Amino acid sequence: MRYVPRSLEGQLRAAVRGFPALIITGPRRAGKTTVLQRTFPGASYRLLEDPEVVSRVREDPRAFLAELPRPAILDEIQNAPEILNWVRAEIDRVPRRRGDWLLSGSQEAPLMRGVTESMAGRAAVFQLLPLSLSETPKVSLLNGGFPEVLARPSLRTAWYRSYVQTYLERDVRAVTAVRDLATFRRFLSILATRCGQLLNKTELAAPLGLSVPTITQWLGVLETTAQVLLVPPYFENLGKRLVKSPRLYWMDSGLACFLLGIDSTADLERSPFLGPVFEGFVAAEIAKAQSAAGRQRELYHFRDQYGLEVDFVVPLGGARLLLLEAKAATTLRPRFGEALVRVASLMKGRRIESYVVHRRASVAPGLSALRPGVRALPVEDLPKLFALRTARGAQKSS
Repeated sequence: MRYVPRSLEGQLRAAVRGFPALIITGPRRAGKTTVLQRTFPGASYRLLEDPEVVSRVREDPRAFLAELPRPAILDEIQNAPEILNWVRAEIDRVPRRRGDWLLSGSQEAPLMRGVTESMAGRAAVFQLLPLSLSETPKVSLLNGGFPEVLARPSLRTAWYRSYVQTYLERDVRAVTAVRDLATFRRFLSILATRCGQLLNKTELAAPLGLSVPTITQWLGVLETTAQVLLVPPYFENLGKRLVKSPRLYWMDSGLACFLLGIDSTADLERSPFLGPVFEGFVAAEIAKAQSAAGRQRELYHFRDQYGLEVDFVVPLGGARLLLLEAKAATTLRPRFGEALVRVASLMKGRRIESYVVHRRASVAPGLSALRPGVRALPVEDLPKLFALRTARGAQKSS
């Protein structure tokens, strides 16, 4: 698979004109190194996983940085976080220089602590997630969006097996002291079966014989390393009792399918997890669209204690709200829009857009009405929806 231009590239080019440094975080193997090298082809490159490079950094960081041609890419900086202090010193020595330092890291938790302490006000921070539908139509429920899987889909099972092993051995243990890797693997598998459900830590802890604080810690690792996506509830003074638990999704549907033992498209179509996996796919596409636009993640779900629920609530700025239902069914029915209509009626003073997002359902091409104010939206058109709304928001704020 040839290089696929990433939606984030424009944001990165703009950032180096305004900041001395930029930092890209995100899950391992999402393409951070490639996007930096493609976006800034003239930059020098140093990989901080190379033992010789790390040794030089630790022996004499000042000399190491002084010898680097600028701009410089420092890849996987979580392996030598002390270098951030020296980069900061270099920036402060010539504060007007822009775009000298292009940094990447796979582990968000320790990396972001270093940013907060060492690079505040000096670096623009971005998150690169796996490929989205807006970047390539090859992204799918079964294969997910990791570039290497899309390049060789026949090897997806072997790739994900290796990915989980690498993730367990490197990222998880680097962030927290997970002693029992076998139990952690079981935790991942159980968590995959909870895709799309309200988070219940006690229910997760019981079959594993773990405490709720341990489950909380492990979930925190998965969230901060961008493996899972916790969608919080949408709160507003609606005069109803709202459920307060977040919903759990996997950021990459291919990884979720692997953990569920789903090996083929036929298996996926027959699986009871098809609906939750598709729902998570839609959640991830929304998160990717917001990240690529350089926006803070704003994604919520709605559920009250009477059972009224809508999969996703997305603020669009001002009084605008987007309500989305994700349906994997092959035929769309008007009843799929009922909850959207009812929830929209509760949002007083809001301008609401409501859509049922579907896969290959039998509806008229493009957007067609299911209920008054509710339209059907093919999932492949979801990126266009967000691109249009982002552009409108930018025009109104300018």
